Amino acid sequence: MANVAHAKPLHDYHLVNPSPWPAVGATSAFVAAVGLILWMHHMVAYAPLVLGAGMIGIVYTMIGWWRDVIYEAEVEGDHTRVVQISHRYGMILFIASEVMFFVAWFWAYFNTALFPDEFRDVARIAFTGGVWPPKSVDTFDPWHLPLLNTLILLTSGTTVTWAHHALLENDRKGLVWGLALTIALGLSFTCVQAWEYGHAAFHYSGNIYGATFFMATGFHGAHVIIGSIFLIVCLFRAVAGQFKPTQHLGFEFAAWYWHFVDVVWLFLFACIYVWGAGPQAG
Repeated sequence: MANVAHAKPLHDYHLVNPSPWPAVGATSAFVAAVGLILWMHHMVAYAPLVLGAGMIGIVYTMIGWWRDVIYEAEVEGDHTRVVQISHRYGMILFIASEVMFFVAWFWAYFNTALFPDEFRDVARIAFTGGVWPPKSVDTFDPWHLPLLNTLILLTSGTTVTWAHHALLENDRKGLVWGLALTIALGLSFTCVQAWEYGHAAFHYSGNIYGATFFMATGFHGAHVIIGSIFLIVCLFRAVAGQFKPTQHLGFEFAAWYWHFVDVVWLFLFACIYVWGAGPQAG
């Protein structure tokens, strides 16, 4: 596909053709959500099958939709300079919306952490004892696995930057190796966090510390998984020779997303793991 010449567009704007993927993706997501709800509430025995069918539909949508976008860029030549600018604005707004998503979790965390003795909230005082973190909670040592994961993510930020610079220099080997290392580091982060969750001394339900901790760090972990998938797709495209020094929006957006994930983790590490650990961490 990389060797196919671009068709010459009639104008600088891209009028998207009718596509089944929004409807297929929305239906698949709904089926997966229903299956997950049925499974979590143990309502029917075939709930895992419903969830699996929805997930298969989501994966099918991802593959089909990405294939069409690649075709538009590589064969049809629809991604003109003007279209690329609009795509960049769209990605910037998407990342901005993700920032506000995490602002909500930080708000929930600090609302309790900064005011653990809020006199109008009797349940909060009963659990926290008027201090944060609650004395009944055995927090993580921030200088153990959390620090290791911080170093892993910071290193992955350098490898994805290396891959980007290699692409700009038309160094295909450097691009592939940089992406492969970034993916390996991202998967390593996920494995370390899964091990950390498995050995946590507190749970999600029943206490506000566990709820805010797992919601903030868990959603970040989900974003790491999504970013890793993003980079894996880019790796396959890089091997296929579909990225050019002058046109590589897919990789550029993956790099932006990965740096966003890095920055969010730095805030999580500083605020929740280090500051939120309190004197118990020492």
